[in-house]
Amino acid sequence: MRQKDQSKLNSGTGAKGEAPSAAAGETEASAAKACLERPAVIGLSMEAVIERENLKKALAQVKRNKGAAGADGMTVGELPAYLKEHWLAIRAQLLEGSYKPQPVRRVEIPKATGGLRPLGIPTVLDRFIQQAVMQVLQAEWDGTFSETSFGFRPNRSAHQAVERAQAYIASGHAVVVDIDLEKFFDRVNHDILMGLVAKRVADKPLLKLIRGFLTAGVLEGGLVSPTEEGTPQGGPLSPLLSNLMLDVLDKELEKRGHRFVRYADDCNIYVRSRKAGERVLAGIEKFLERRLKLRVNKAKSAVARPCVRKFLSFSFTRGRRPRRRIAPQAIARLKAKVRELTRRTRGRSLAQIVKELSVYLKGWRGYFGFCQTPSVLRELEAWIRRRLRAIAWKQWKRGPARVDELRRRGVGRVMAVRTVASPHGPWRLANSPTLTTALPNGFFTSLGLPSLVALRPA
Repeated sequence: MRQKDQSKLNSGTGAKGEAPSAAAGETEASAAKACLERPAVIGLSMEAVIERENLKKALAQVKRNKGAAGADGMTVGELPAYLKEHWLAIRAQLLEGSYKPQPVRRVEIPKATGGLRPLGIPTVLDRFIQQAVMQVLQAEWDGTFSETSFGFRPNRSAHQAVERAQAYIASGHAVVVDIDLEKFFDRVNHDILMGLVAKRVADKPLLKLIRGFLTAGVLEGGLVSPTEEGTPQGGPLSPLLSNLMLDVLDKELEKRGHRFVRYADDCNIYVRSRKAGERVLAGIEKFLERRLKLRVNKAKSAVARPCVRKFLSFSFTRGRRPRRRIAPQAIARLKAKVRELTRRTRGRSLAQIVKELSVYLKGWRGYFGFCQTPSVLRELEAWIRRRLRAIAWKQWKRGPARVDELRRRGVGRVMAVRTVASPHGPWRLANSPTLTTALPNGFFTSLGLPSLVALRPA
């Protein structure tokens, strides 16, 4: 937002038509400006939420996140102008506790493991307010959360969670109690959650606003349905509230002396024997149902060796010195995505295919390059290059055109003619000396194809 817009948002001026008279409007605007120019209110209060610097930070984050419009159709790009016009009234509603969040727009996105994941998309205005609330709450709460909780927290990552799990396994706790919570985000009990919030927040307008976000309802198929439980995935506040809820589980596991790692609703507990694991699973299942009214998905939870389970799309090798490896399901998803991006029917040149593929592979490498099995990465690289060679062979059509392409790329005439006359298909020929000579690894590097091994940690 431009500096001019920011000053109007922060001072509360520029809300045309909101006051009954010009004089009253000026008086209210002056009071709002004076309030926001005082030092930030200390503690968890609505005044801290609407403090100038907090609002600027929240607006900048919402603009960075972009995202789709909510139920009212307003886009992120339209938000600054809307705030410039209406912020004074919105601010007053927040302070007096009368602000009512709008229903979230329900969408479904494919899950990596199959099926669909429901998301609730708040309006951009509600996302802005949620972000401002989240920043204040997180600054106060995060330091009280467990050291072994890694999801959606500042300066913590999935890689750190995987490293912690690896350390537990290496220390001899080579059996994992893999707990899967059944539809966690849909099943969170509002009363329990708000009770936990109320232990940390005394400000009534802020408490009312948080409950309002939980109970705003869902817009789906043109109808608004009430929300009686759950914290919809999609808003900035949901991950923090989920961490608050599951911090109860963390503290219980710490009290019992367990070695565990949690990332959002993925929780792994590491023990020394299967018998101990079965006992722990039964005990934690009862605790979750009794204390948090959450259910364990028995079909997806298990007590097993870490090498046969996955955690955040990684698994571990056997032995006293376990290494991080990519879970088989993640490798299958990579290959499916590569096949999709390299379909012949999309009608693109090899250079265009590699360009689009490179964007995906760089992101994939940034996460999975953390593995400690470089041979797997090299095999995947070879598989991708072979697929690209097969595509090039198909694009060269047949007969003389293929001979000319091979000859132009340094293949002898006899070998070129024999390869073109071969009865084998493109996939078999893509691995032949002829095609690897014509299209060497360096050729794909020159097109921008990234190496999957390049960023592998030492």
